[in-house]
Amino acid sequence: MEAKVKRLTVEQLDNAAEILKAIAHPMRMAIIELLEKGRMLTVTELHELLSIEQSSTSHHLGILKSKGVLASKRKGKNTFYFLKHEQLSQILDCITKCSG
Repeated sequence: MEAKVKRLTVEQLDNAAEILKAIAHPMRMAIIELLEKGRMLTVTELHELLSIEQSSTSHHLGILKSKGVLASKRKGKNTFYFLKHEQLSQILDCITKCSG
């Protein structure tokens, strides 16, 4: 008996492509790496760790959040960003292994 192959819908493929486009930037990949393993960081913490302007950090966070890569949680005056799906960090692991 043949095993049925699960085929993705066009909508699922479109969503996956949008996520890949969103993370396809060195700074956004670095943000994902910093937020691995359930870590939550603020814009200020991220911009200091990445050594880039806070406005640039906010821009990258906005892109990642709008595409469903990140989520945020407000605590007092601070907004903490975290990976919406922890499995996304596995994409980076795969890419870095494949790229040598």
